[in-house]
Amino acid sequence: MRELNWREYITTRLIRACGYSAIIFVGLIFIFLLREGSPALVEIPLPSLFSSRWYPIEEYFGILPLISGSIVVTIGATLVSVPLGLSTAIFIAEIAPRWAKEILKPLVEVLAGLPSVMLGFLGILVVAPFIRTATNIPTGLTAFTGALILGMMAIPTIVSVAEDALDAVPRTYREAAHALGATEWQTIWRVTLPAARSGVLTAIMLGIGRAIGETMTVMMVTGNAPVLLTGLESLFRPVRTMTATIAAEMGEVATGSVHYHTLFLIGITLFLISLIVNMAAAGVVFRQRKRAERILS
Repeated sequence: MRELNWREYITTRLIRACGYSAIIFVGLIFIFLLREGSPALVEIPLPSLFSSRWYPIEEYFGILPLISGSIVVTIGATLVSVPLGLSTAIFIAEIAPRWAKEILKPLVEVLAGLPSVMLGFLGILVVAPFIRTATNIPTGLTAFTGALILGMMAIPTIVSVAEDALDAVPRTYREAAHALGATEWQTIWRVTLPAARSGVLTAIMLGIGRAIGETMTVMMVTGNAPVLLTGLESLFRPVRTMTATIAAEMGEVATGSVHYHTLFLIGITLFLISLIVNMAAAGVVFRQRKRAERILS
């Protein structure tokens, strides 16, 4: 009994240490980014930093085109991936027969592990030429192409996590809804989805997180032109995202230069955007849990 208590004590301490270490590592990453990126706020005037021109060779460090490119591509990817991903997850979890589920679920998980460079080649060789021909524009390497490819990349992640959340809803919830006369669709929409809301929201956030942080694919299919997006027509023009800028230029920049510090400042901006998205999702899940606890009590 005493040995069992010691094992439980050690296991509990190890789990707690792992949890604290994750928080510490994230804090250390942010501190490192601040140390390397904060000098840019002193070296570059704020009007120049938030201008619409990024051309480091001539000392132009406007990051607005990079921020707008990342936001537009991410929003476009979300609009593509969320409806398709949730619909596929609902089909696999609630509608598909068991034999089809046993085929589709592993297939989706395999698709989630495809290398991004492979999808980038697919975008360059197939999607970009098709968009260029269909829309009669000079090049198919545009923000729309990037959003489409990133949306397709995020779909397997959303499907896998959302399907697990839907499958975890107790079967008794569905049986009770059917006993009250609800149709199959009413049961899915009014019972199953609300019960799995937190897991579904987590799936969406993971999909958005992959779209925000993706590098190689957007470098290959968006054209890499740091142009400020001003309207819907800009969707069919080349853009450059923050991640692509860091990946393309960090290997060639002089350590300690203004350009070097600005790239780390872009990293800080990307870190803060991801943090805000995740905090917003966590806040929604927390409110939903509190609401459910009040209803049950």
